[in-house]
Amino acid sequence: MNKINSLFANSKDKKLLSLYFCAGCPTLEGTADVIMTMQRRGIDFVEVGIPFSDPLADGPVIQSAATQALKNGMNLKTLFTQLKAVKDEVHIPLIMMGYLNPILHYGIEAFCQSCVESGISGMIIPDLPFDDYLNIVKPIADQYDLRVIMLITPETSEERIRFIDDHTDGFIYMVSSASITGTQKSFDDKKQDYFRRINAMNLRNPRMIGFGISNAQTLKAAQDNAAGAIIGSKFVTLLNENKGNADAALDSLFEALNTL
Repeated sequence: MNKINSLFANSKDKKLLSLYFCAGCPTLEGTADVIMTMQRRGIDFVEVGIPFSDPLADGPVIQSAATQALKNGMNLKTLFTQLKAVKDEVHIPLIMMGYLNPILHYGIEAFCQSCVESGISGMIIPDLPFDDYLNIVKPIADQYDLRVIMLITPETSEERIRFIDDHTDGFIYMVSSASITGTQKSFDDKKQDYFRRINAMNLRNPRMIGFGISNAQTLKAAQDNAAGAIIGSKFVTLLNENKGNADAALDSLFEALNTL
């Protein structure tokens, strides 16, 4: 069974926590250490960011991380080499998160093949049109038993959400707002209504809430309304502040998440 499906099937009584980091930032060679440290510290699954020069959905923190990673020399070939080196030691699901352009340059089938060879269980491609997903990417990903995770936002119609739910597998990435990534102190009533509305739809796929989660309040709101939470900008900031020391970054993150 795909690791993503297995994780959710075996974690129905647990609220999951996933972290995102940008591969190659703050150091080119830190990818494996960050992943292994997250696994050791109990993170349920990891989103490995593919740096790109024009990350439209990302706020300044992740944009800056991508710029630094590219300056450091990170690219898909290097990233896959780093992931292969620890493939047999990583037991939690790894999900590649990146924009379509680098993947197209690499080649979709070649990308999927390299994902399997590197221990990747799925991918999130924020700018992948759904029709292209259905007609081009999904058939190839299915051949390699990879999950393509789709995003929904407060503006996504109920009809569209149900269509996504019917044609995807793994989980649905529930974006907390229509804005770019970045930390927020709390989720307002409008966002809470959105969470409850989607929760009431009883979708087939589990959901993870991301964008803006950085403290105990936002974490609790996400966990109360989904299978768990995804944290990106906050962890990227802490990883940079701690010069790539993932243990120290996680210490600071856990402190922030446990402080009401």
